[in-house]
Amino acid sequence: MLVLFETSAGFALFKVLDEAKVKECKDLHKDFSSLEKANAMVQLKSFRRFKDTTDALSATTALVESKLSKGLSRFLKKAIVKEGLKDKLAIADKALGKTIRDKLGIRCVHHDGVNELMRGIRAQLQGLLDGVDQNDLSAMSLGLSHSLSRYQLKFSPDKVDTMIVQAIGFLDDLDKELNNYAMRLREWYGWHFPELPKIVTDNKMFARTVLQLGSRSLVESADLDSVLPEDLVEEVKAAARVSMGTEISEEDTLNIHSLCHQVIAIADNRETLFDYLKNRMQAIAPNLTVLVGELVGARLIAHAGSLLNLAKHPASTVQILGAEKALFRALKTKHNTPKYGLLYHASLIGQTSAKNKGKVARMLAAKASLATRVDALGDTADDEEEHELFAIEHKAKVEARMRQMEGKSMYRISGTAKSSGKSKPSAASSSSSVRYNQSADVQMDVEDDTKTSVKKKSGKKKRKKIEESGDEQESSEEEAPKKKKKRSSSKSSSSSKKSKKKKKRSSSK
Repeated sequence: MLVLFETSAGFALFKVLDEAKVKECKDLHKDFSSLEKANAMVQLKSFRRFKDTTDALSATTALVESKLSKGLSRFLKKAIVKEGLKDKLAIADKALGKTIRDKLGIRCVHHDGVNELMRGIRAQLQGLLDGVDQNDLSAMSLGLSHSLSRYQLKFSPDKVDTMIVQAIGFLDDLDKELNNYAMRLREWYGWHFPELPKIVTDNKMFARTVLQLGSRSLVESADLDSVLPEDLVEEVKAAARVSMGTEISEEDTLNIHSLCHQVIAIADNRETLFDYLKNRMQAIAPNLTVLVGELVGARLIAHAGSLLNLAKHPASTVQILGAEKALFRALKTKHNTPKYGLLYHASLIGQTSAKNKGKVARMLAAKASLATRVDALGDTADDEEEHELFAIEHKAKVEARMRQMEGKSMYRISGTAKSSGKSKPSAASSSSSVRYNQSADVQMDVEDDTKTSVKKKSGKKKRKKIEESGDEQESSEEEAPKKKKKRSSSKSSSSSKKSKKKKKRSSSK
């Protein structure tokens, strides 16, 4: 029996001297308790050293995936097939043994005894390998382990999505703080100049204006041109002349200015953080950024935990990420489930009408799911241009579908109920199908015209007679029931008179 053993230095082929102990698999570790006992159990037959770290990495990755590498195939052909050996080959990986048997025709064995044998060889490996220094073997093991870990993790400092999660969280916190500080500044300075917050709406511009202006009485001497555009400068000056605000002291002005400095600092920090987030998103998830934008993409990654977790989500989950409370509330109350979550803030969904937002959200979620998988699992170093074209192509498809849906909805709104289900014929087809036929024109004589006019008049007289006769019949029918009613009323009156006479006779008797 032969044993194939993989090391960080190369492939080793050992000859088993006592196969019975391996089959029994009883106290096999005692046979490798020392180097002398190990040499009595196995003997090195052949050894193939790796050329460099690249060769070692390719061979090791093939072994991890249970594949037969070219170097291992050559080694087995040279050491076993060409030598004409018929021994069985003990191997640690059952799937790899099946591949070797199919491609090279070598019988492979894998059982518990082989595992114990591999463990014993590993314990005495340094003594069993001839010509390999112990320091070199340890250095090779360390280098190969590092290379293999980098290959498996595909580690790159540009691919760390943890920075995106922290950056988008910090950006949201800065937005909240900036809104609170700016609102406090507007209320505080509004007591002195209440018209200014309505004129200057931007928070950073408002803080700079307050710093330049100070008191509203100094509006004429203040340099507002460096802060505001020309139209707003004139409007601020005009409002300051007729302002109804109260006066403030110098101490109040100092405190307001300190708050202005804080608002400006937070706004500047927010701008730099947003630029940093844009760059990170372009490096980590370029396709997702093209489809949904930097902020929405970053929030999706933060909500999922990482880019890889987001890539594992199906499109239906990506569509409603961020709307979990509404989803479970709808399922509990048996109402309609939400159609979108964080994707609602994407620019493509904002461009569509309210009627089609659900359909566009479903399409965009499907494309975003594919883009995320390309960003997370694709090798951008090889096909960077193809990956960039991926998102652009799919975004164009979504936009084309949006235009198609908007066109259909516009046609249905403008058309009538009868023509809503039918296709409207084009102007070219209608003009080509309907034409005036001049050959069908006929010139009539004057006598024929007079005859036709006489016929028309006679026809009109007949119609009048028929209508008059019909009216007479209706009137006669109406009079007939009236006469019947009169007769019946007369009969009833006579009968009542007779009954009265009978009563009088009976009373007299």
